Amino acid sequence: MKYKIDVVRIRENSISLNGWVVGKSPESRATFRVEDEHRKPVKFKQVSTRRDDVSHIYFKKIYDKDFGFDIQFPYERGKTYYLLIRCEGRQAKIKYNEELIAKRASVAHKRMEKIKDLMNMETVRVAWDFFREHGFRALVVKSKHKIQGFDNDYEYSEWYDLTKPTDEELEAQRKAELPARPLLSIAIPAYKTPVRYLREMLDSILAQTYDNWEVCIADGSPAGQDLEKVLREYAQKDARFRYQILGKNLGIAENTNAAIRMAKGDFLVLADHDDTLPPHALFEVAKAIGEHPNCRVIYSDEDKLDMDGKALFDPHFKPDFNPDLLTSVNYICHLFVVRMDLLKEVGLFRQEFDGAQDYDFIFRCTEAAGEIVHIPKVLYHWRCHQNSTASNPDSKMYAFEAGARAIKAHYERMGISALSVEKGVDYGIYHTKFQILGNPLVSVIIPNKDHSIDLDTCLRSILEKCTYKNLEVIVVENNSTQPETFEYYEKIQKEFLNVRVVKWEREFNYSAINNFGAGFAKGEYLLLLNNDTEAINPDFIQEMLGFCQREDVGIVGARLLYGDDTIQHAGVVIGFGGIAGHTFIGLHKAENSYFHRAMCAQDYSAVTAACMMTKKSVFDQVGGLSTELAVAFNDIDYCMKVRALGKLVVYAPYALLYHYESKSRGLEDTPEKVARFNREVAIFIKKWPDIIKNGDPYYNPNLTLRKSNFALRDLLKEKIGEPYDLSAYEKYAPEETP
Repeated sequence: MKYKIDVVRIRENSISLNGWVVGKSPESRATFRVEDEHRKPVKFKQVSTRRDDVSHIYFKKIYDKDFGFDIQFPYERGKTYYLLIRCEGRQAKIKYNEELIAKRASVAHKRMEKIKDLMNMETVRVAWDFFREHGFRALVVKSKHKIQGFDNDYEYSEWYDLTKPTDEELEAQRKAELPARPLLSIAIPAYKTPVRYLREMLDSILAQTYDNWEVCIADGSPAGQDLEKVLREYAQKDARFRYQILGKNLGIAENTNAAIRMAKGDFLVLADHDDTLPPHALFEVAKAIGEHPNCRVIYSDEDKLDMDGKALFDPHFKPDFNPDLLTSVNYICHLFVVRMDLLKEVGLFRQEFDGAQDYDFIFRCTEAAGEIVHIPKVLYHWRCHQNSTASNPDSKMYAFEAGARAIKAHYERMGISALSVEKGVDYGIYHTKFQILGNPLVSVIIPNKDHSIDLDTCLRSILEKCTYKNLEVIVVENNSTQPETFEYYEKIQKEFLNVRVVKWEREFNYSAINNFGAGFAKGEYLLLLNNDTEAINPDFIQEMLGFCQREDVGIVGARLLYGDDTIQHAGVVIGFGGIAGHTFIGLHKAENSYFHRAMCAQDYSAVTAACMMTKKSVFDQVGGLSTELAVAFNDIDYCMKVRALGKLVVYAPYALLYHYESKSRGLEDTPEKVARFNREVAIFIKKWPDIIKNGDPYYNPNLTLRKSNFALRDLLKEKIGEPYDLSAYEKYAPEETP
């Protein structure tokens, strides 16, 4: 017998227990008994619940069985109670009193519970498969991160309870006078929907604090299986519910279109038939419309809802509009809202994209929208079950093939030449290979002081291994002292005629050195590169050039690994560690990152100049790197200057290199260096106060700035939406900032 109590709640005069139990066979049945401290029976209420996750783990198959349970019984404070679970002749006895319940709620107990949860054959199978594919070192790193994750400050369900609107706030929303009160039309395509799920969706709409809405439901269930009885009940109860019985399944696109055609509102809200909305969802949408009167597309964050509707998990906290991330994955998904005039402009759902019809629709809407608003709050609960792409991608393989076609259609409309759209790190994650237009010269600029062995490794990986050949390499000699360094320069320039060494003879200034090297460049594109890097992917230059050749792109960064195959750089978030920091540092290249972000091409506010491609024309337009930032943040500052031109900074994950920078290297180790670092922090803050104050648009205010793994904010240390207090640096700022 295996069992687990997932949730224990004391509410006034009762205890509620939520959990599951299985025997050796799926046909086994458990019985329950509650006793008081004198072993006398206590009356209790029990409801059986379906637990597909348990069925899948223990029996490798989904059974239509109720392995879960909810039990509630009267509770008197100060007394002890026992839950007895019996199955296949075995019995478990669990003790409950105030002290034990408090202990089970402690961090240490939660950690042990998580470890115990992993002790099953499913974990062994997953670990074995990972070991066979990636090796022992990768498994050790992944296991370490898994265990470290047990120390997170919150479970999501606990975090959500602490951050969701209170009853008082919800009541205030009902009474609020908003600057705009648009009619929101919620279009729902229904098809053989379980009645319970449909009711939960419709009830969640009835519970909204904003009341100017209508629901348009098109039921494509086959004759005799339609939902008219339920739909009529709601329509009779509230005239805002309208429905149409289609009599047959027209496909997801046409079923949705039928619902859309019923809409009379100012904005269309898309929802699925078995999901739910939190009560403040439509209020937040209407509020955003009032604050952004020109917006034509709105989307929110989301999470997942288990089959029983009891637990929320797997929150997706998204960036503001990120066009390159959208071509890697349909990250927008739910909640999606579009102004009705834009809908008429771009057209309805297209049947040829069934399975990814929403992906295609989102592309067409965002292409033409103008202003797009992201609400960084969870306004949609996506029910996750085994036959949903939310939990089992293999069950809808056709959806991902349709998604690739939606991406290609987007590129065609945008005039972007793509060679292929392939499966990325997982189904539903896409990797685009772009057509390189012409054969442009790329000027590679590498500062170097001694370290000729490192430099040789770097140069040979580019000149001998890489498949892109129209390169010139400019090595900027920076006050080397070792004779062998200069001997190496002589040798390498004779061996490779496209390598040139130029001499910088002034004090060290990273910005000035790169600007000096760029002055010798003849290429249309610059590739700023550290001398302690080594190419892994022979096509890394094409991967970067494919993005950089676009008119709307000014900078492209790469994915960089330490020598042990863990991530050194996968994009930069402004605010990490106070000013700026790399994402996913220390994660093994084979580990899953937050919603696969490390393996998705996407736009960031900045990338590192350890490997950065940029247009020479853009570099010249902004005056290169800022020389007042001699050591720190000059690459971040450069990205900010380029973004101020309206250009994108793109992270290309398949441009893969090693960066042998020491993980333990100290940033500053003398008083002079500390003072210089503080001064450069102050300069950066003074130059770019808005992003420091308002937060990085390509991150999310619900996620922590204290770690690089996109964990939830620590609510005790970081208030949502508030950056670090950086006032201590103000005294270091120069009076005039260039």
